[in-house]
Amino acid sequence: MEFRTIDVIKDRETIIAFRKDSYVVSFGSEEGFGDADEYVNRIANRIKRFPDGLVLIEEEGQPVGQMELQIVTYEGEQIGYANLFYLIPSYRGKGHSQQLVAYAERFFSKYSVKSYQLRVAPTNVRALRLYEKWGMRVLAKEEEHPYPVWLMVKEL
Repeated sequence: MEFRTIDVIKDRETIIAFRKDSYVVSFGSEEGFGDADEYVNRIANRIKRFPDGLVLIEEEGQPVGQMELQIVTYEGEQIGYANLFYLIPSYRGKGHSQQLVAYAERFFSKYSVKSYQLRVAPTNVRALRLYEKWGMRVLAKEEEHPYPVWLMVKEL
């Protein structure tokens, strides 16, 4: 697997399709995805700060996944945050996620953060099990979101 910075012009349709599919997997519908142009602009702005954190994952030149990683402030402290871990359906459940977590943790370590977080739908049981396998734990259950999510954390 190869990881390369997203090119928002070249990869526009791919990143939109991957992000929409992540909504379907997590919430049963892409309804909460929002406006495609706003999403692409948000990614473009994050790439300026974290080019190696917004990546397409490729196998033999074909996109098979995407990650969106950044550094944010949480309760006055800099932490890592994963907005998206995504693999296409044919790559799920086959051990590829170990490469994603290794890449993500190298990225976060580069910024010397002590932990990283992500949000996951409690109905996305497959992802919950995977994140727990990675050593993450539930930090909070956030019911006030449009879709209930759990905030998970891993100490580095």
